[in-house]
Amino acid sequence: MKIVDIEVIELRVPPMDQECTWGEDALLVKVTTDTGLVGIGESDTSPMVARAVIEAPSSNLYCSGLKSLLIGENPLEIQKLWDKMYWGSNYLGRRGAGIHAISAIDIALWDIASQFYQVPIHMLLGGKYREKIKAYGTFIPVEEPIENKKIAKKLKEQGFTSLKFGGGVMGDYDDVDYEIVKAIREEVGDEFELQIDLASKWNTYGRAAKMFKRLEKFNLNWIEEPILADDMKGYAKLSGLTGAKIAGGESLTTRYEFKDFLEYAQPDIVQPDITRCGGISEMRKIFDLAVMNGTKLVPHGFSTGILLAATVQFLAATQEGDLMEYSQSDSPLFTDLVKNLLPFENGYISVPDCIGLGVELDEELIKKYRVN
Repeated sequence: MKIVDIEVIELRVPPMDQECTWGEDALLVKVTTDTGLVGIGESDTSPMVARAVIEAPSSNLYCSGLKSLLIGENPLEIQKLWDKMYWGSNYLGRRGAGIHAISAIDIALWDIASQFYQVPIHMLLGGKYREKIKAYGTFIPVEEPIENKKIAKKLKEQGFTSLKFGGGVMGDYDDVDYEIVKAIREEVGDEFELQIDLASKWNTYGRAAKMFKRLEKFNLNWIEEPILADDMKGYAKLSGLTGAKIAGGESLTTRYEFKDFLEYAQPDIVQPDITRCGGISEMRKIFDLAVMNGTKLVPHGFSTGILLAATVQFLAATQEGDLMEYSQSDSPLFTDLVKNLLPFENGYISVPDCIGLGVELDEELIKKYRVN
């Protein structure tokens, strides 16, 4: 079996001249083999940049587009192909968008392997530890505290026992952050599990430390990405500052960055994104590093149902993989791109014993939002 084509699909809901927010664009790949098997993958990144990384023609020894490296290769040799992509693109890749693009292809290769061997991905990864995974809901808050109360109330009524909110206005103004957290805590009650995500917008250790102390009374489970992951000293000083755990790592790629982050930043929770960190193959290595450092791994995931399906299969095959993120985006790329989106039920997502990722894409929606 050989790879004969890699199709890159760039999706975007708003027009190019309008602002795009989280969940409103996507980068998909379809890896096609000479036997007719097709694997699907995704990267939650800048679609146009990742598309260039995949489609670029060969330049020199270390500057090859990923597609040119893989045509004619056996898709079942997943680790071998990961290494070939990493090596052959290391001038333009090695971190960031280069690894994001590799992630999409790697997920598609696992999809193909599952179809070829006719066993679920979690079986290829070593076996299924659990039938369902607890999920926390994530939403982007608005500025008015009363409106966030309504959102939190609705999600609690849907069965969520854990919520996270971030993005949007969070991190712009300290007083607004305080009032939003206060309003949501009042709505859900003192014992309800709450997390916040600052998307690194508190910027400095000093500001973050001040806000950690100010928000301590609200008993937050974790505070995510308070500052850039590059500021590992800042992370290390924040860890243990209050009862809230410190979480981060969604912007990091490969085992190499995560090794340093785990050792020097000392987070309580590490959050690789399976569509950015290097795909399923690299996520396995990052998980092992997290275990050896005594750190909980809770994947980041706020994109389409493809990411959701890949994350569920990975977590099902990991001994400690008992918590995941479930986007509350109203973007059609989350709600409708995958027709059979894995449902949230009574606090959990069930692990399907499907062959491959098991996703059924809405081709009409792809035509509507595809960037040509």
